[in-house]
Amino acid sequence: MLGMFAVSKAGHDKGRMYLVIRDEGDAVYLADGKIRTLENPKRKKKKHLQVIKRDIDQVLMQKLINEQKLYNEEIKHAIKIRANKEVTYVEG
Repeated sequence: MLGMFAVSKAGHDKGRMYLVIRDEGDAVYLADGKIRTLENPKRKKKKHLQVIKRDIDQVLMQKLINEQKLYNEEIKHAIKIRANKEVTYVEG
């Protein structure tokens, strides 16, 4: 799941899109670059997430896998682009 986008299905953050930055058993750590930064990721159980398996950001995924420096701005930008694609799919 590392590097994939996920949408929260439960909790006060229901509907919010995140990037999976760490995978630990039945839970993952999520960041959105704004409220949940890389320094303060959200821990959430996998069963409370809808993982988006298409349109994975390969650059972010490779940075996470290779443990390279990742910035909150990169995550915000990737989520913004991904959210715009969702709107296009729904409308078109």
